[in-house]
Amino acid sequence: MSRAWQALLAGVFATACAAAGVFFYQWRLSEALPDPAEAGRMVLAAKLMGIDDKLQPFEQWRGKVLVVNFWATWCAPCREEIPGFIQFQQRYQANGVQFVGVAIDQKERVSPYAREMGINYPLLVGGLETMEFARQLGDRHSVLPFTLILDRAGNVKTVQVGLLRPEKLEILLKPLL
Repeated sequence: MSRAWQALLAGVFATACAAAGVFFYQWRLSEALPDPAEAGRMVLAAKLMGIDDKLQPFEQWRGKVLVVNFWATWCAPCREEIPGFIQFQQRYQANGVQFVGVAIDQKERVSPYAREMGINYPLLVGGLETMEFARQLGDRHSVLPFTLILDRAGNVKTVQVGLLRPEKLEILLKPLL
């Protein structure tokens, strides 16, 4: 293959890559997160069944720094971050921080897991419709774990897709206390 053909192919490849990058950027813009205040209103308006079989409105936690974590018992990264959430709930509860776990799972699996782990915050259970709710809040690709942090005014301050490490969680919570 001649140098001219190699240069032409390299140019075509570079142009295709640039076009793909522009397309990806435009696609990501079209998936912009909802307005933080609107997303917060959506969360606080929601009600889900607790593992105690009682309907739990998120409204009951208005005025607190609210950490809402969508998870499942079968999700390895979810299981990895829960011990940190347990510690943070204990450490910051007196400062008005409330963790709430939303299990995309079966209650029959969640209750024993919660007892085994010693989860010290409310757990709610939802199905596929709850994953759609998470998608509307910013989990565009239905990935677990998915975590939202709302400030005391009810605005979503953080949207975290994937594992939320304790070091990052500490940095995110401190300014909201």
